Amino acid sequence: MCSICGLFAPRRITPESIAAVRRMGETMRSRGPDRSGSYADLTVAFHHNRLAVMDPARGDQPMTVRYRRRAYTVVYNGELYNGAELRRELASRGVRLATRCDTELLVYAYAVWGEECLSHLNGIYAFAVWDRAEEKLFCARDPLGVKPFWYATPGGDFCFASEVKALLCHPKIKPEIGREGLWQLLFLTPVTLRSTPVFRGIHELRPGECMTVTEKGIEKRVFFRLSAAPFAESREECIAHVRELVTDAIVRQTESDVPLACFLSGGLDSTVVAGVAAARFRERGETLSTYSFEYEDNEYAPTLFQPNRDDGYALLAAKAFKTDHTVLVAPNGEVADLLEAATLARDLPGQADIDSSLLYFCREVRRTHTVTLSGECADEIFGGYPWFYRPEMLSRDFFPWIHDPTARISLFRPELVAPDEGLAYLSEKYREIVSSVDLLEDDSDEMKRSRIASVLSQSYFMQSLLERKDRMSMANGLEVRVPFSDSRIAAYLYNVPWEIKYENGVEKSLLREAMREVLPDEIYRRKKSPYPKTHSPAYERAVLKLLKRRLARPGSVLSEMLDPAKLSSLVEGGEDVTWFGQLMARPQLVAWLCQFDVFCETYRVSFV
Repeated sequence: MCSICGLFAPRRITPESIAAVRRMGETMRSRGPDRSGSYADLTVAFHHNRLAVMDPARGDQPMTVRYRRRAYTVVYNGELYNGAELRRELASRGVRLATRCDTELLVYAYAVWGEECLSHLNGIYAFAVWDRAEEKLFCARDPLGVKPFWYATPGGDFCFASEVKALLCHPKIKPEIGREGLWQLLFLTPVTLRSTPVFRGIHELRPGECMTVTEKGIEKRVFFRLSAAPFAESREECIAHVRELVTDAIVRQTESDVPLACFLSGGLDSTVVAGVAAARFRERGETLSTYSFEYEDNEYAPTLFQPNRDDGYALLAAKAFKTDHTVLVAPNGEVADLLEAATLARDLPGQADIDSSLLYFCREVRRTHTVTLSGECADEIFGGYPWFYRPEMLSRDFFPWIHDPTARISLFRPELVAPDEGLAYLSEKYREIVSSVDLLEDDSDEMKRSRIASVLSQSYFMQSLLERKDRMSMANGLEVRVPFSDSRIAAYLYNVPWEIKYENGVEKSLLREAMREVLPDEIYRRKKSPYPKTHSPAYERAVLKLLKRRLARPGSVLSEMLDPAKLSSLVEGGEDVTWFGQLMARPQLVAWLCQFDVFCETYRVSFV
């Protein structure tokens, strides 16, 4: 994986603009610590930071190739998992490859097929190709949005980058946040709207979108979306089909020229990934390394959303698969201390200790491994969350993972944040999203809910988790692959009847049945338990201390915006509330406020 950034300014590239692009690239050096490279001509300037995974010796970027006397230059962040097929297809077109890296495959795919190259790619990617003869820049992002792509148009130019912080280096891009952005911060984050930017003028190329940039302007189109179609397979055929898709996706992603490991929590999803990967490693005469994560002093009473601890199940799976397993324990002090770094990695206030702990764990894993596999995305695709099977969660005109929309915004002065207006605005956005979901006329009520929950989950909730995984891992130069994010799986599962996905009222029953031969019995039957949060009183004390210290700072934006009475109630131990997902409660809300203050201070945010 890597970072990319660049500038398109027809016949206006100057030494000053080249230097600006290089400064943008320097802000993202952690994403590609191995090597950096630049390219510039009269119209474009690119910068690339490389994390070498395939063919480390010969895959540097920006990369320029020639095909039929025309030159193409690419900057690319991602991995292609169908390299063998692409090599054969390109060879049949007369392409002679000089490397084993997928960057060369990608740029030649564009040279041969143009924009239709996207239909030939299986993988995760964000890239920009400069077609010199046509004088156009072609940009694309993978179907499920695993890799990031941000852009802006300052002064009529086109500027893009892997992270927002890089764009904010541009002298004409200001860190301004309007009402719509503020409402996203206070109601929705870490989820954000795909259609409305948080920072004014900084936009996201959405998952499954591509764009062509020329002197005449920008043309965007959607090349992948979840589309409804009749389902003709039997239950048994469906189970076999899912087994084939999932196994193939995992096996493809075990290929690497640098050390590869697997995150293994002992939950259903990570165990499926680890089980298939471990078998693949054994075929090659190798042993898979696995990691599970825990917190220091993390004792808690079982709840509906977190019914049991991961550690015993992770060890059980590691023993069954004969992996080289390591349990990493995050100290409370580290989890609190890394809240600021996690905010800067994400460019937004995020998920408190869920972010900072992952930042810590990725740092520790990177000491011995460069690539890992993760079980992320299975819940969104196979229907593992409560809003898939609890109809009331989809019928209240607001995003179902936000249990109490007012929990955070009620802490702020109403005259500054206009909470009622914001709630109405975001509720309308929710209705627009739901109304755009692709349905069939003869869909049952259950199937309609399944499709709506799938679109909401994959386009919004899953995006926040993918952003977290990408930013926390890449901040440490660690590549995390997510096999369940394969677009073939998502497209197929969108049309599988809900009664097969949720057979006998069991969440993700289809995945359980399809991969049953891989799973230990105890994990086959295990109820979902999400990525853990810390329940340690020491962590809560640490973040309360941090919040008080930040509020006491002269000029604290947070101090000026908060309602003193509401803040006092929170700090003194008022009524607890779950405000996001399944685990974000009072300690995490205190930590989020710290992240919000860090964000405003570091990015010098102006609310306009």
